[in-house]
Amino acid sequence: MQIAVLGTGLMGFPMARRLCEAGHVVHAWNRSRDKADRLLPFGAKVHASAADAVRGAEIVVCMLENGPVIEDVLFRQGTADAMRPGTLFIDMASIQPKEARDHAARLAERGVQQLDAPVSGGTVGAENGTLAIMVGGKAADYERAKGVFQVFGRATHVGPSGAGELAKLANQMIVGITIGAVAEALLLCAKGGADMAKVREAITGGFADSRILQLHGQRMVERDFAPRAKIAVQLKDMRNALATAEEVGFDAPITGLFERLYAQAAEHGLTDLDHSGLFVELASRNGLR
Repeated sequence: MQIAVLGTGLMGFPMARRLCEAGHVVHAWNRSRDKADRLLPFGAKVHASAADAVRGAEIVVCMLENGPVIEDVLFRQGTADAMRPGTLFIDMASIQPKEARDHAARLAERGVQQLDAPVSGGTVGAENGTLAIMVGGKAADYERAKGVFQVFGRATHVGPSGAGELAKLANQMIVGITIGAVAEALLLCAKGGADMAKVREAITGGFADSRILQLHGQRMVERDFAPRAKIAVQLKDMRNALATAEEVGFDAPITGLFERLYAQAAEHGLTDLDHSGLFVELASRNGLR
């Protein structure tokens, strides 16, 4: 298929590369062209504008930063108007559900279908094709997109437009809160004189075990906070969750607490650390390295 990929950063690049390796013709665009140029050895065609990239594409995969950026690229830079009627736009970024619904309605006016299909699994999942994909939109469009989703990982259709983004917010709430729980627990043990690495090993297999304990807990033990998913992104997702909660009249006090913790970490210069770097903020509060 002729597939355009808008946004070839940490997640978009390995996803676009996998599409190339699967035999699709990939048309890539990124605001910083050098990030898109990395796809040239894999056979991708790199374009100077998003509008140029989507012309002639059957499917457009979007991995741009946030809702306002997507709106700007689609509706102010002429990208939506450059898509042919019948094009399927798959927004795989994490944005607010109301933004996804708004974009879908405006694209429909141009004869373009949309799915909101955010992902979980980080850069490791993007590299390995093991992402969890939460899809909102029409069932027929989901069926049409299955071949693309299979390149990236495991997709589940969770409901109408906006439902994919709701599922991703649920995912990010659980991830962000659990990272905080693991960090606080391990730091308490360190403060009390226990070996953090051994504590993590000891509780593996029990009710407290989780993928967060295994993956992010190991990063905390090793003090490896190189960004796979940044604190800035986690903070954005927590704020999107709170905005959506307010929109539907839902009280989310735990998410509110962790939004403040991630915000304070960002204020203290930790924005570009991996989201497991919340450990650094909590360690600093307790006088620990």
